Amino acid sequence: MTVRRTLPQRTRSLIGPWCFVDHFGPDDVSANGGMAVPRHPHTGLATVTLLFSGQVLHRDSTGFTNTVRPGEVNLMIAGRGISHSEFSTPDTTRLHGIQLWYALPDDLRHGPPEAQHHVPTPEIRPGGTVRTYVGRIAGACSPIDTRTPAHAAEALINPGESLDLPLDPNCEHGLLLDTGSVSLTAWEADGVEASARTALSPGALHYLPAGLSGVRLHARPGPGARVVIVGGPPFDEDIVLWWNFVARSHAEIVAYRTQWQREIGAEPGPAPGPERFGPYPSEPSGALPAPELPNAQIRPRTRARGQQ
Repeated sequence: MTVRRTLPQRTRSLIGPWCFVDHFGPDDVSANGGMAVPRHPHTGLATVTLLFSGQVLHRDSTGFTNTVRPGEVNLMIAGRGISHSEFSTPDTTRLHGIQLWYALPDDLRHGPPEAQHHVPTPEIRPGGTVRTYVGRIAGACSPIDTRTPAHAAEALINPGESLDLPLDPNCEHGLLLDTGSVSLTAWEADGVEASARTALSPGALHYLPAGLSGVRLHARPGPGARVVIVGGPPFDEDIVLWWNFVARSHAEIVAYRTQWQREIGAEPGPAPGPERFGPYPSEPSGALPAPELPNAQIRPRTRARGQQ
């Protein structure tokens, strides 16, 4: 699949608690096979799946199974450990969407795993439509329990029109332009424009620091535009992110990897602790073994810098 990893970047690892943004497609499933991700593990984070076209079957070790469709959201909280699989459905011909991860704070990251599904009601506003998937964006609030403040929404801007979105000044935000041509103007809490109008680069993630109270998104004449907005309070904990794990140290990553490998029988020996990533129903695709660890210490990422 065509995947653009817009976060983490060399100069920025986090936007609020968001630590990972993958923007995939649109792809012809008949040409590349679509999404086919066998069972794999997660710890210390939550995943959010948003689709613009196509459908994906989700199954996880909590017993939750469902099909994600455009305009819907799946939130999966890994907590102390979860495993899941993701496969585009047989009737999907075109696959296009975004997968997001946010890091759980230290006092919540060892909590129980959980999965939730929500279908937000589109909110029609002057200049476009907003779907708030998780958290609170532009005054709308999702019923999804994120456990920690994390916000994500989709804005559709009408051709040649402007859409105003209030923002929480206590949060930093990222805006990803999926389709169309959009310029952005931000303003501070006192209504003063914070910057001149800025053109969003297609497929790129535009960063907005905390302290802003709103943005105006203007779409050029044409087919209209789609922008995905993520946000949250600045996340001041250092994290170690490797493969599908979010931890706080290299030693934790090693322990998670060993636990996973031995639970699925990819390495000999008993698991070093109680089952973390199961139980899981038998699946023809099996489980995805972890890659080899780098021959170096994995060092923490902080909010404003990448891997050191």
